[in-house]
Amino acid sequence: MLAGTTSGVGKTTLTTGVIGALRARGLRVTPFKVGPDYIDPTYHAKVAGQPCHNLDSWMLSREVLRDVFLRATIDADVAVVEGVMGLFDGRSGGGEAGSTAEVAKLLGLPVVLVVDAAKVARSVGALVLGYQQFDPDIRMAGVILNNVASASHAAICREAIVAATGLPVFGALMRDEALRAPERHLGLIPTVEGRVADTYFEAAAANVAAQVDLPALLEQATIDPSRGTPVMPEGLWPSIVPSKRVPIAVARDEAFSFAYPENLTLLEAWGAEILPFSPLRDARIPPGATGVLLGGGFPELYAEELAANREMLASVRDAATRGVPVYAECGGLMYLGESLTDRDGRPHALVGAVPLRSSMSRARLTLGYRTATARADGPHIKRGQTVRGHEFHWSTLDESPDAETAAYDLAESGALDGYARDNVWASYVHLHFASDVGLTPRLIATCLSALGD
Repeated sequence: MLAGTTSGVGKTTLTTGVIGALRARGLRVTPFKVGPDYIDPTYHAKVAGQPCHNLDSWMLSREVLRDVFLRATIDADVAVVEGVMGLFDGRSGGGEAGSTAEVAKLLGLPVVLVVDAAKVARSVGALVLGYQQFDPDIRMAGVILNNVASASHAAICREAIVAATGLPVFGALMRDEALRAPERHLGLIPTVEGRVADTYFEAAAANVAAQVDLPALLEQATIDPSRGTPVMPEGLWPSIVPSKRVPIAVARDEAFSFAYPENLTLLEAWGAEILPFSPLRDARIPPGATGVLLGGGFPELYAEELAANREMLASVRDAATRGVPVYAECGGLMYLGESLTDRDGRPHALVGAVPLRSSMSRARLTLGYRTATARADGPHIKRGQTVRGHEFHWSTLDESPDAETAAYDLAESGALDGYARDNVWASYVHLHFASDVGLTPRLIATCLSALGD
């Protein structure tokens, strides 16, 4: 587990570099990211050559969290987990729920603390000592320094840390502009957009290989056996393989790239045939689709292109009108709306299946976990059912959701969210389908009914 003292210390770049350096040694590496993040995992997945899985201890039960970890690491030589925010930061200041620390303890993982040493010298010893002593149940394995100015600077920091804590310092990465990842309003730029140069990944792996003691790091890569044998989550996976496949169209392109790997895996396990399609480039949804899933992403960056693809807009609108189950999250909600106004104030007409308009011209950050109660029956959920999810967007709606058609009541704010009417469900809330064992089979059953079975 690579954990930071705070956000912005370089966890993603360091994790990407460690994965790349270990792969260069011939190891099969399975990457993970703590929390509900969709973007950082694209970096780990690209360099690992396989999906990066999310470990979220607030949305997922302990049994499901362990199940996700173990299933993903069956064929792995080593797992590398990037933490979220600072080591002890979680859903609130009063407890560890959703934190990197909680996940590390639940899985029995050794923690390597990532410290930005750019503006510190001997004081770094006090900093690391505080993290070491804050929670004695954490298996603190050692430290990696980032943004070090020189070899002498690294030596001062190393000496202070060892003297204060006894922890080893596995390495110190020197400041290097080649390691600066491109960012924008939601954080890093997803690699699916093709804007992150291969030189970034090469530099990350090369710097880690040269400046981090990988053999010493690998010696720490053991799981605490005292954590016990995990229990199979009852009902999460089907006991019998479904005989009939259910074709479901899933939006996957630069504009719609947010999806937890387990969501797609669970859908397939319960009988879905995933049919990827591009709202940007394809003329229509895949023929025969009995359901349409529109996940999150960055439709605001591609609003003009999405609006110009009128054939696809008509195809999605027609599917919604014909009664095909349509489930949308965040960016999908924006796409299904009547229009999306970009940062320059230009409106772009979109699907129009949802009577709401979104805008980036009055952008404000909405971020946090959500406890959402369904106000109606939906493709995936029953009225009155409560689920846990996450919200992260800058766009706003021009009008508030209507009490007659809103999708959710949000416990944290008391606000209404989204739109739900008949076969269409659109919300700003992202769900991890493993957070509730009923979500996936209900969605499959709803789509199956569209086949007339």
